[in-house]
Amino acid sequence: MSGRSASAVLPPSLRAWLGPIAALAALVVLALGVLYAGHREPGRVDRWLVRPTADSVRPPWRNVALATDFLGEPAGAAILVVVAVAACLLLRRPRAAVLVVAGAGLTVATTTLLKSLVGRTIHGDDNLSYPSGHTAFLTAFALVVALLATGRLGLGRTAGTLLVLAAALVAGAAMGWAQVALGAHYPTDVLGGWCTALAVTPATAWLVDRTADRLVDRTADAGRPERR
Repeated sequence: MSGRSASAVLPPSLRAWLGPIAALAALVVLALGVLYAGHREPGRVDRWLVRPTADSVRPPWRNVALATDFLGEPAGAAILVVVAVAACLLLRRPRAAVLVVAGAGLTVATTTLLKSLVGRTIHGDDNLSYPSGHTAFLTAFALVVALLATGRLGLGRTAGTLLVLAAALVAGAAMGWAQVALGAHYPTDVLGGWCTALAVTPATAWLVDRTADRLVDRTADAGRPERR
């Protein structure tokens, strides 16, 4: 295994699978955004699944939903990111630490931008809902952790892909359930947030690797003595 492969945050074995998955996820985000642009009510799919209300769940499950929701709030998200970054630095994986911040940050930034562009609202004109930022963040965080675990454990294409997708599915389902149960989002908002993370996070990992590799090459070139 080369030095680059060992330090890569997007394992080479997963690139052939995650590329098409990210592209498909981006198409789903776009399609849902166009379909629900400017809407103020749940769509047919949302009504068929569940109509979110403020009291969709009651204690003790409401407490579980609130605890899960906290992980997507600024304070909860910051705690997760700081702990993950500290772990990466302790393991001497600075590139991984960069991905933790960049992956989560770019995913949340993308959902914020999409909310303004799509303009879908829930519970009033000021509550932009598509896509779900909470769902996107926790899914992106789980994706990053799974990618790093795949590289750390040296998993192959099949096992690594299953781990990454399973982590994304569990995190997205947990946060998505909490958001719908608390009446904060429609089910299709949750799907949009989940797909946003699937589209943005692998692309961010690829970008981090490419940028880091270029910096390594430039440093190596600068350290070589000039030939006369």
